[in-house]
Amino acid sequence: MPLRWQEVALPLVIISILIALKYMPAFSHLPLSRAAGVVAFGYAAFLALRLMQPETALTTDDGWNELRPSLVEYFACYGAAALAMVLVFAVVTMGQSADAVQLIATYIASLLLVAGAAGIGLAGLFTKTRWDHRKLVHRSALGRETAIEWSDVRDVMPNWRGVTVQGPTGKITFSQFHAGAAQLVSHAAMRARRNSETATRAFGL
Repeated sequence: MPLRWQEVALPLVIISILIALKYMPAFSHLPLSRAAGVVAFGYAAFLALRLMQPETALTTDDGWNELRPSLVEYFACYGAAALAMVLVFAVVTMGQSADAVQLIATYIASLLLVAGAAGIGLAGLFTKTRWDHRKLVHRSALGRETAIEWSDVRDVMPNWRGVTVQGPTGKITFSQFHAGAAQLVSHAAMRARRNSETATRAFGL
């Protein structure tokens, strides 16, 4: 699946903000240059892993196609969690010797990283999306299962969480970083187009 504009804009915005804060007196003593370097390195690793993302889904013995988490999601989830632990360790070891603003900024950064790792895990690593010739089935990290018949698919829409397949009985959202996401998007879009053409012909008759 090709890069989306959000995947390019987000790291550039973060790096630009960090560089701008570096020249503000209130934040000039913070290691913002190092933080920008970490973001740039992480984005370079993301691009490298993105190129290795498989386009086709895994086919099981019982005829189902399944999406699987890619290296991008594993890197983002566990990398963010590991970096959060490093920052928490830094906060504990710095103690009273560090500036209060620096401690607060480091602690907030660790909380954001933990929240990001948890979000990626719940939305990507611990979900299951599969489909056969009849329907699309999604099971969330909390065990909630949603199924949409291919004949009921109405629309396929990209959003900030990934890609959403819309049907009358509900909607299913899956990560665009999953291995096989491009195949599922193509298949769902084709089904939605066919259903729309069928409905249009039936309405015309």
